[in-house]
Amino acid sequence: MALVAATDLPFLLTESRATPMHVGGLQVFELPPDAPPGWLLEQYEAMLAHTEVAPLFRQRPYRALSTGYQWGWREDEQLDLEYHVRHSALPEPHRVRELLALGGRLHGSLLDRQRPLWEFHLIEGLEGGRFAAYTKVHHAMVDGVSALRLLERWLSTDPGAEVPPAWAARPKTARGAGSPGADPLELLVGTARGAVDLLGVTPALLRSVRRAMDDELAGFPFKAPATMLNVHITGARRVAAQTWSLSRIRAVAKASDVTLNDIVLAMCAGALRRYLLELDALPDESLTSMVPVSLRTDDSAGGNAVGAVVTSLATDIADPSWRLDRIKRSMDIAKGTLRELSPLQRLAYSAATMAPLPVVSALGGGEGWRPPFNIIISNVPGPREELFLNGARLQGVYPVSIPYHGQALNITLTSYVDNLEIGLTGCRRRVPHLQRLLGHLEASLHELELAVGLAATTRKRRAKRSS
Repeated sequence: MALVAATDLPFLLTESRATPMHVGGLQVFELPPDAPPGWLLEQYEAMLAHTEVAPLFRQRPYRALSTGYQWGWREDEQLDLEYHVRHSALPEPHRVRELLALGGRLHGSLLDRQRPLWEFHLIEGLEGGRFAAYTKVHHAMVDGVSALRLLERWLSTDPGAEVPPAWAARPKTARGAGSPGADPLELLVGTARGAVDLLGVTPALLRSVRRAMDDELAGFPFKAPATMLNVHITGARRVAAQTWSLSRIRAVAKASDVTLNDIVLAMCAGALRRYLLELDALPDESLTSMVPVSLRTDDSAGGNAVGAVVTSLATDIADPSWRLDRIKRSMDIAKGTLRELSPLQRLAYSAATMAPLPVVSALGGGEGWRPPFNIIISNVPGPREELFLNGARLQGVYPVSIPYHGQALNITLTSYVDNLEIGLTGCRRRVPHLQRLLGHLEASLHELELAVGLAATTRKRRAKRSS
C-alpha cells in the first residue's frame, strides 16, 4: 500500500458533503451513421466485459492503525464494476438542458470512499442522434491535465477502431534490461540540492508581496474584494456549458497582440462584470482570479502537478480594450515571477499561493472577509484531433469542476480540435441564473471583437494621415 502523495492529500482532507472534491466531464458523441437500435446498450455491456481494470481505477483510500492513520491507497479486492459503470437515459424532451441538469445532480453527490473513487455514466437519448458520457474522478487521483490525457488514451483518432473503456488495463511498457536503479548517494545529493533550491522561494514570495502592495495590477492572495461568490456553499450543483470557435478567439488575440489565454480571461472578466451588474453586486474594486498552470513534466495520467498564479480581472473597468490591457499586464507580472524560479521553486511558490484556499474553505468560506481570490479560471489544453468511440464521433468535451466554500463558482475551459469548450460549475443556491453567464460570455467576446475592429480602423486612419 502506498501513502497518498502530499500534493493529492488536501483533496481528501478538505472534502465534505458541501464540497465534493471530484473533477468531472461531460462528453457529447454523435451516434455512428449505421448504428442499429440498441447500439448504446451493446457498448455498455461490452464495457462491463472488460474486467481487467488498470491499477489507478482499482485503488481506494484507506487508513488504519497500521498506517498511523495516514491516508494511503490500497487495491479494492471486491471491485464492483457495475457500481462504477452506469447506463442512464434522458427524460423528454431530450435537450442539452436535460443533460446539464442530470450532470449537475450527478456532480453534486459524493464518491464512496469504501470503493475506488470514480464513476462513469453512459447517457442515451440526447436530441440530434447523440448520446453523452459523464465521468467523475476524485481530484486526489487526477488533475485536469491528467483527466484529459486519460480521455485521449481512451478514445481513438480512427473511426473504425475498437477501443477498450478508459479504466481497462493497458500493456505495461517494459523497462530496459540494463536500466540501473536510483543510487542512494544520488538521492541524498538530490534531496540536499532541492532543500537549498527551496530557500529561493521566500525571497520570491516577499518580492511578490511588496509588488502587490505597490502595483495595483500585481496579483497576490487577499487583494480581492468580498463578493456574492465568496460565501459558504451547499453541496447541490448546477452546470452550464457551451462551445466557441477557437479561430474566432485567435483572431481577436492576434489583432490585440495578446495571448489566447488573455482573451479567455477577458471574456470571463467581461461576463462576470455583466453578471454582477445585473444582480447589483459588482464591487468597486476589481475581482481577481486564481489561474492554475500545469507543472507536469511528463506524460503521466495520474496525480496532481498543478501550480497557480493570481491575476487581476479588471472588472472595475467598463472599456473592454482597457480591461484587456490591464489583464495582460497583470498576467505578464505573474508569469514573470514564475519564470524567475526553478521548477521546484515554482511548485513551492504555487503551493503558497493556493494554501489559503483550503484554509478559508475549512473555515466555512470566510464571508465578509477579503477572499484569497474571487474565482478560479482554468484553461486546460485538450485533444487536437477528432476522437471516436467505436465509430461514434466525439462532438464536445465540457469540463465540470469544483466549487469550494468561499468559491461558489468555477470556470474551466478546454480546447477540442478547433473549438473552445467552456464549463461553468456553481453552487445551486449561491449562484442564481448560472446559465445567463453563457450569454454574457458571448456578449463579452463580441465587445472585444468590436473594440479590435475600432482599433484597427483607427490605425488605418492614422496611417492614411501620416502618408
